[in-house]
Formats: sequence, structure tokens, C-alpha cells
Amino acid sequence: MSIIPFSIAWFLAKNPELLTPSATNHGQLITPIITTERTDFKGFDTFSQDNLKELDAHWLIVNVIPKIDCGETCLDAIHKSRQLRLMLNKELVRTRRAVLVLDSNVSQDTASNWWKEDGDLLRLKPNVAVIEKLNLLYNGQIPEGALLLVDPLGNFMMQYAPNFNPYDAKSDLMHLLKISQIG
Repeated sequence: MSIIPFSIAWFLAKNPELLTPSATNHGQLITPIITTERTDFKGFDTFSQDNLKELDAHWLIVNVIPKIDCGETCLDAIHKSRQLRLMLNKELVRTRRAVLVLDSNVSQDTASNWWKEDGDLLRLKPNVAVIEKLNLLYNGQIPEGALLLVDPLGNFMMQYAPNFNPYDAKSDLMHLLKISQIG
């Protein structure tokens, strides 16, 4: 009887991967973390310029529009992020949604068709340094419809593929909101 506990301990010492729990997150953790300042973003339109203060002390659910056109995948991702925020129920007030428009040639008239029924969506233009950091993250190929989670301090924390499941992102975001002391 005394050999059994020692055998189990020896086996677990030789196979430590059996002791570590598997990851529970659905998105991919961004390492190294991408840090930003709120001054790195400008409003794309007058609504966003007037509401830039909403970025402070809120978790951000961010969609990225890397090209001059927002195709079906991009529009679907914006719609999913809206559903994601609504699924947060009482935690909804701790989050804001935003879209990063990376191409400077996008006209406001064209872009207004992308979010015509989305009144609370913040439309942001990042500075060149943020765009370079995102290009490094995605190896120069920023996918259309990518979703990013940004903490209240401005750190890009998690990324999701363009065909992300809003329920998986909700699960991750609820974990983050539960353990977060800020935002």
C-alpha cells in the first residue's frame, strides 16, 4: 500500500503536462502584449470624435477593417460583435464596441453604409504606430473581420479569427470581466 502513492508521484513528476489544466480560453492570447495610449486613436467621424472619452475605463470589443472596403466577412464580424456585447447582460456597461479603420482612403460616406444601424459603435482611426504593431501581430496580413479584446488600460489582449463564434468570445470576455479590478 505504501508503494502506490510514491508510484503515482513518480509518474506525475515524469509527466508534468498531466498536472496543468488545459486552456479554457477560445481566443488567442496576444504575446507580447500590444500597448497603446488613448491618444493613439482619433475619431473617424464626428460621433466618434465627440465620444472618444468612452474609451477610458472600458473594455473594448474591437473589429478591424484593414482595407478600403468592408466585405461580407467584415460586416458579419461587426454584426457578431454587436451580438456579443448584447449577450453580456449586466456587464454590458463595462464594455464598448469600436471599429479600427486602418486605410486612410476610406470615405465617411462609404463607411456610413457599413454601420448605418449601429448608433453606439465608435469608429476609430489609429495612428501609424498602432497600425505597425497590428501588422507585426498578423505578419503583414491583417485579416478582414478580425476581433480584438482591449483592456481598460489600452492593452490588446486577445485576438479571434474572422469567423469567430460570439459565444466563445463571450465566455472569454466574461472570465476577464469577472477577474478584472478595472473597467
